[in-house]
Amino acid sequence: MHMFRAFARASGTVAVLLSGTALVQAADVSFLTHWAPDTVAKLEAAAATYTASHPDTKITVRAVPFGDLLTTLRTSGGGADGATIAGIYDAWLPDLAKDGLVAALPEAAAADAATAWPAGVLGAASIGGTVYGFPNEINVYALNYNKRLFAEAGIADAPKTWDEFLAAAEKLTDKSKGQQGFGLINSWAAGVLHPFSSLLVSNGGDLVVDGKPVLDSKQATETFELYEKLIKNGYSDPAMATADANTTGPFLDSFVSGKTGMIIMANWWESALKAGMGDAFADIATAPIPVGPSGTEARSISYSWMTVVNAKASADEQAAAFDFLSWLNGPESGPNGASAMAEILVSMGILPSRTSDVAAYADQLASDPFLTGYTSTLANAKGFPVVLGGQEFSESLQKTLEAVQFGQLSAADAQATAQADAVEILERNAK
Repeated sequence: MHMFRAFARASGTVAVLLSGTALVQAADVSFLTHWAPDTVAKLEAAAATYTASHPDTKITVRAVPFGDLLTTLRTSGGGADGATIAGIYDAWLPDLAKDGLVAALPEAAAADAATAWPAGVLGAASIGGTVYGFPNEINVYALNYNKRLFAEAGIADAPKTWDEFLAAAEKLTDKSKGQQGFGLINSWAAGVLHPFSSLLVSNGGDLVVDGKPVLDSKQATETFELYEKLIKNGYSDPAMATADANTTGPFLDSFVSGKTGMIIMANWWESALKAGMGDAFADIATAPIPVGPSGTEARSISYSWMTVVNAKASADEQAAAFDFLSWLNGPESGPNGASAMAEILVSMGILPSRTSDVAAYADQLASDPFLTGYTSTLANAKGFPVVLGGQEFSESLQKTLEAVQFGQLSAADAQATAQADAVEILERNAK
């Protein structure tokens, strides 16, 4: 967002002098994430570098699937014996903070964060002006398309408007070859919702404004109708849409094998595409989200991640965890003025969010042709709403959009259902 992280623990009882010069008891520091094994190994290597100068601090990492991350955090991470550190999706923050599961950044760390990250990124890691963690990655969406299939269909350029998008989807659809023009996603909340949201904001719309859902807008009507057209015209096949947060399943397989002409996906999945396609990855290009009839410019939804510390952990464990995270996300931990966290993120094709990290990797990010479609619209991206009940809202809208995919709801009925459900969920959770 995008995706893999882990959880861990160790042991230690010796005193350790932290960088803040305060002597505290060394504490076991466990790190809960959903990253893949190769990325976990990079995090473990960074932790080993840190412990070389902090020998009494033990840091252990263990991964869980993305689909289990929030549940694991709530069940095992909500007590004193839970994970000390966790990587979370910012949309989860309001509910976790309300339940007292995450600790606020110490004053010095919060002051540093205020100068190190853009205000919008830091705002997504804050509630009521209190910063609850260290922002790390930021993800946006772009149109991914197969240049070889475009050439075979006689399409010269990536579509810039919805009319061009539908025309391209029609030309790319070939049922005799089992080929669909555009790939939707089902069975994974963020995978369903974020492409829809990106089309919505590129049509001048929003999901939520001032804490209230606005899925009854004209822009939303047009976006639901676009989905209905894709399905009714046969440009998207729901049987080819199943995916999970690791993008395993027919959605990835169909795009990798050249059976899907276009998709809308986040920048983080570059590594999965490269691994699946090998030399054929050269056929893939990216472009900004096509602009809808009520839109004025290409836009994408954006979302970010952050690392937080367990509010139930002991004071010593929290101090050790915050010191490690300050180092991990700071400019001294990685190469050429970048943080070790940024080095890990960039290895996955993920955009770092700390200002100094963006500067450190500017040339590399600019030279990556796959990322061009993302970085070109990053400045215009709209953050996914960070509200109480955000996960429940996402899962509800996911089910409604899947009902459209499978022909169970018309666009009009889906829109009415989505708005009514969203109003009920957000109002209930705001109390």
